[in-house]
Amino acid sequence: MRIVVALGGNALLRRGEPMTASAQHTNVRIAATALADLARDHQIVVAHGNGPQVGLLALQGASYDPDKPWPLDVLGAETEGMIGYLIEQELMNALPEGARCATLLSRVEVDADDPAFANPSKPIGPVYSTTEAAQVARDHGWDMVRESSGGSRRVVPSPLPLRLLGLDAIKLLLDSGHCVICAGGGGIPVRRNASGDMEGVEAVIDKDRTAALLARDINADALLMLTDVSAVFRDWGRADQQEITSTTPSALGTLDLAPGSMGPKVAAAADFVKGGGALAGIGQLSDARAILEGQAGTRIRPDPT
Repeated sequence: MRIVVALGGNALLRRGEPMTASAQHTNVRIAATALADLARDHQIVVAHGNGPQVGLLALQGASYDPDKPWPLDVLGAETEGMIGYLIEQELMNALPEGARCATLLSRVEVDADDPAFANPSKPIGPVYSTTEAAQVARDHGWDMVRESSGGSRRVVPSPLPLRLLGLDAIKLLLDSGHCVICAGGGGIPVRRNASGDMEGVEAVIDKDRTAALLARDINADALLMLTDVSAVFRDWGRADQQEITSTTPSALGTLDLAPGSMGPKVAAAADFVKGGGALAGIGQLSDARAILEGQAGTRIRPDPT
C-alpha cells in the first residue's frame, strides 16, 4: 500500500515544550519509530508541518534586524531542510539495513490572487501571553490570533496549493524503492510573476492541504494526518464532546472546526477521498498503524454512491 503520512508540527514539537534542538530531536526519534513500523510493509511518503519551527526562525531573524526580516518562503525552505534531515536520519536508524530514503525540497505553486493573502489564518511560532503578544505585534507589525489554550500566536497567509513542482523526481524515487520526505511545511510557496518566472511569497501553506494534493498526484492508497489529538471530535472542548471514529466527506461538512488546526485536516481528508482516495485518517502519531487498521483515530471514506 502507498501511504502519504503528514506529520503535524505539534507532533514534532509538542505544545508547551521548549523550542530547542534537543526537544525537536527527541520527538523526531519517536516519530521515526511509528513511521518505520509502517514502512516495513508499506511504501510511505512523509510530509511534515513547520508551524512552530518557521515561527521560531522568523523571531530569530527579527531579533537580528527587525527592519530586514527574512522572507517566509526562505524560512520555509530552511525548515524543510532542518526537519527533513532529522526525520531522514532517525528513520534510517529505525529501519533495517539496506532501506533507502531521500529528502527533497518542494516548491508549491499558489495563486497570487488567493484571498488568503488578505486574511492571515495560519498560526506559526510560539504561544504568547496577552502582554507578550501585544508587544510582539507592536515590535514587528505581525497579526496575532487568540487560541483556545488562552495564549496568542502569530498568523500568516495560508493560500491553497495549486501544483507541486518537482513531482517527477518524487515519482522516480518512489519507483526505485525510496521512502521520500517532501512537501515539508506545506512546501515552499511560490507564484508566477508578470514575466512568467516563479518567485517566493510571504505565506505558509497548510501541510495537510499539500499532503492531500501530493497523495492524489502519486495515486496513494491512503492519507494519514498524524498530530497530538487522538481523533476528530464533535463539539470539541465541551463536556459532551464525541469522538468520531468513521465518517464521510458529506458528514464532515456539518462540523464547526477551528480554521487554524483541525479544520484544514478535515478539509484535506475530504478533498482526498472525493478525488478518488480510498481512505484518509486523522489521529495521534503513536496510533499510526492502528488508524490505518481501523482501531484508532478518525477514518474518512468516500460517500456511498
